[in-house]
Amino acid sequence: MKYKKYWRKTSLKQKGIGDFFLNEILLSKPKKFLEIGIFQGVTSRNICELLYKIHGINFKYIGIDIFELDEKSKNEVIPNINFKNPLKQFYYRYVKKENPYSLISVKKLLKKFEKNIEIFKGDSKKILPTIDLSEVDYVFIDGGHSYETVKNDLNNCKIVIENKGTVLCDDYNLSYAPGVKKAIDEFSSSEQYDIKILFERFAKIKKK
Repeated sequence: MKYKKYWRKTSLKQKGIGDFFLNEILLSKPKKFLEIGIFQGVTSRNICELLYKIHGINFKYIGIDIFELDEKSKNEVIPNINFKNPLKQFYYRYVKKENPYSLISVKKLLKKFEKNIEIFKGDSKKILPTIDLSEVDYVFIDGGHSYETVKNDLNNCKIVIENKGTVLCDDYNLSYAPGVKKAIDEFSSSEQYDIKILFERFAKIKKK
């Protein structure tokens, strides 16, 4: 399955990285998927398309994002929502008249799967403890990039790993967000989980 960009911004824009990501998920064939860090919904849409291809309507997607630019959070990586392509900038500002990095816009992109999705707006530190993760079998973590946020996300998703599910973290080797690697390494080591680095970017964490 090919990764589509849906004329939006995505962190998986590097050639081949999106296809690799989808093929990695395909290996596990998850039925209940959690994504932390939705951004403009491109990866979310690709995930839902893949799960639908595997399971038909019998899948569940859960997503979490703050859906706003919090410039006060100096330890986080603030997403750049401005398009380099002026046509895209014009399209969203004057034709669509919507911010692609908004809950409303992302829900429109995922409308095809509205019966299968549940999206939460807010900080993962507050939202994750309120969600029943006992049946989630795959987690993609690409939310806040500070050490504290990543460590918190991992600790909350520990139940998924204990239930023999998979946690895949993005930006493991991101030079300007060293807290990501530190949190992942500490978590995996302290819990004695198996960790594999894929495509020099993703950290795949599973129970040994």
